[in-house]
Formats: sequence, structure tokens, C-alpha cells
Amino acid sequence: MEHEKLIEYFNSLDRSYFIDNEMKTFADLDTPLPIGHGQTISQPSLVLEMTRLLEPEKGCKVLEIGTGSGYQTALLAKFSGNVFTIERIEELAKEAKKRLDALGYTNIYYKIGDGSEGWLENAPYDRIMVTAAAGSVPTDLLDQLANGGRMIIPIGPESLQELQLIIKDNNGEIHIQSMVMVKFVEMKGKYGWSE
Repeated sequence: MEHEKLIEYFNSLDRSYFIDNEMKTFADLDTPLPIGHGQTISQPSLVLEMTRLLEPEKGCKVLEIGTGSGYQTALLAKFSGNVFTIERIEELAKEAKKRLDALGYTNIYYKIGDGSEGWLENAPYDRIMVTAAAGSVPTDLLDQLANGGRMIIPIGPESLQELQLIIKDNNGEIHIQSMVMVKFVEMKGKYGWSE
């Protein structure tokens, strides 16, 4: 993935298109905004950085946990082969699909349900993007990451999490790098904080 192309496309993507409430007017601010149902659309700079760290490529099969409004999904779909995205809130998933269909994406597959266990039928994935925070690294997702694959995931308690880049090398060994401190909504399911 060419960084310049990523930035160019990122700058062309109107974030307000992915916001349906009174927060639309704040779409240009580099801050997370509520999109309803207790969920947020991440700040643009973080969406860009997470995409850059994931390094999606045209041949990649990507799993996204947390479709949300579809903002991150659009970036992934532009630079990947196929994106499999899971959202547990049906209303958000349907709205995101409508938006992304209207943008002309034909390489996105949608699932409504608990993303913490991944999407086994289509595994393994070359890249996994997690946009909700887990208390610990979900082993289900690690198992679905292909050798040579990369996963981006916020790990830690509710107050603050560490954005981790997890690389599974060609021998299946796991390497974890801490990138930056972040604050995300909870990943519901067996890897959440409250379980």
C-alpha cells in the first residue's frame, strides 16, 4: 500500500457522510464523535494511523471487527481484496451497508453479530482490524490470522488502552508491538471488560 495514495483517498473521504446525527457539523474535527447506540466514529487521524499500521494490500482478505458507521470500512475496502466486517448493532450495520453500497463498494461482506469470535467460515485473514477495546488479546482472532498476517487491536481496561500491532510471522509466531495509548468503546462478548 502506498502511503501517499492512502492519504489522498483519506482526504477525499467526507467523514460527515458517515454521521447521521447532530454531530455531523463536527465531522471536520479530529475527535471521536457519538453515532448512537453508545458507539463512536473514531477520530480521523487515528483511523488513518490504524489503516497505515495494518498495511492492507490489494490481495488481502481483511476481517474488521466493528463496522460502526462504515468510515474505517471504506478505507479498508479501497486498499484490500475483500473485507469481511462484523457489527453487533443491526441498525448501525444496515446504515453502514447502505452508505458503502452507495459509494460503489462491491468487495465488502457484512455480518450482524458478536465479532469477538471472528468469522470462522472465511478464515484465515491476512489482516484483522479491531475497532473496539478488548480486556485481553482474543485467541479466536489470533487463530484466524494467517501466517504473515497483521492485526491492529486496542487492549486494556475501560479507562485507557494500548493500541497493539500484532504480527504473526510465517512460522506462526506472535510478535506484539505497542503503538500508542487510545480510548475505544468496549468489545462486547467474551473478551470485553465486563465479562
